[in-house]
Amino acid sequence: MSEQPRRPRKPGKPYRRPQKDLVRILAFEALRAVDERDAYANLVLPPLLRKAREKEGPEKFDARDAALATELVYGTLRRQGTYDAIIADCVDRPLREVDPPVLDVLSLGVHQLLGTRIPSHAAVSASVELARVVLGDGRAKFVNAVLRKVARDDLDGWLERVAPPYDEDPEDHLAVVHSHPRWVVSALWDSLGGGRAGIEELLAADNERPEVTLVARPGRATPEELLREEAAVPGRWSPYAVRLSEGGEPGAVEAVREGRAGVQDEGSQLVALALANAPLDGPDRRWLDGCAGPGGKAALLGALAAERGAFLLASEKQPHRAGLVARALDGNPGPYQVIAADGTRPAWRPGSFDRVLVDVPCTGLGALRRRPEARWRRRPEDLEGFAPLQRGLLRGALEAVRVGGVVAYATCSPHLAETRAVVTDVLKQHPGTELLDARPLLPGVPGLGEGPDVQLWPHLHGTDAMYLALVRRTS
Repeated sequence: MSEQPRRPRKPGKPYRRPQKDLVRILAFEALRAVDERDAYANLVLPPLLRKAREKEGPEKFDARDAALATELVYGTLRRQGTYDAIIADCVDRPLREVDPPVLDVLSLGVHQLLGTRIPSHAAVSASVELARVVLGDGRAKFVNAVLRKVARDDLDGWLERVAPPYDEDPEDHLAVVHSHPRWVVSALWDSLGGGRAGIEELLAADNERPEVTLVARPGRATPEELLREEAAVPGRWSPYAVRLSEGGEPGAVEAVREGRAGVQDEGSQLVALALANAPLDGPDRRWLDGCAGPGGKAALLGALAAERGAFLLASEKQPHRAGLVARALDGNPGPYQVIAADGTRPAWRPGSFDRVLVDVPCTGLGALRRRPEARWRRRPEDLEGFAPLQRGLLRGALEAVRVGGVVAYATCSPHLAETRAVVTDVLKQHPGTELLDARPLLPGVPGLGEGPDVQLWPHLHGTDAMYLALVRRTS
């Protein structure tokens, strides 16, 4: 049989296998997990980074790769609202009709173009290569076309184009410029009490990368021990806080690995310290953390209680979260117990405790620096879902504390519906209570307002936006 003649190749560029960029593929996988599974980046990213480091092969995944992947994921999530507005201006269809995986690749590309120092040509070519690997050649051409349009201007130019003027619609202007949903902008503005400068500073702070803050658990570790670590500097407000500057890795700190220290925002530390130092009438032997998961405040309270010979009961409704609390408290030098129980249906007798903490479930609007995807996931109607639980937990705490004892109501949200509204409503139903001035219990911390409750802010205090109200039971 005679050999068949080969078909002549069509003119054009020869086929080139797409180049796999491990950093950008990892970032894409993290964004897909956040989008598809409602996962949180701070939970998804670490195992992906660990797997990449452990992978054998000629291309080693080093610390610089991990830092870039982390910046791409968190930067893209923080600026998602702004980038969506820019991408929408560059495509000829509604954004909801763009396939989510394509939109993730585009968002990663836009962040590299407008939010990093990566040269424009490199940002476009790397994003197109990523699209070829994860989407195919056809959609890679679409990605290329859109990103080339984006690359024609810088971020300021795009914001001038896609954000409505402040004078015409202040909330929508801020929502686009600072990448927050409009309803969140409105709620934060109400909580701050008005003024353009403050809300702009707060929204900008929400888009900054937060420092990693450690806590030296009293009796188990000291700040001086943690400060011997590379890149460690003292905390601002808590005597037990140590901050790790950029590049500091908590897992590399021996005290953290051993559970003698932990990762804990300074605002969270201040809440626990305020309760521990609040003046009591009578004995100080039994403490309760009524919403203890995942265990950061419980571990600090347990260590402080141990120094005074007090007992801590750490209660958490969800069994798996109660397990996290037990792990955080493991090795605590004083007496403690961890149980799985519902704080609205107490497993203890009324008036059993001298000090009670309820750090209630909430929208998490105070931790948008750490969980940027939460701003896009939450809805105004979520407030109605949390309200009965928050009030029920505070009522349960007031029943659990003895006369003369103190309750700390805390939440990682500055939304007035989750803070003062809850405290005001519940205390109306409990006339035998009084609000304590929490400000003196946060010594040295400026900008705490008129009291008696306290609202911390990222832009003023460098902490999550923790809220704290201290209530003494008088009868």
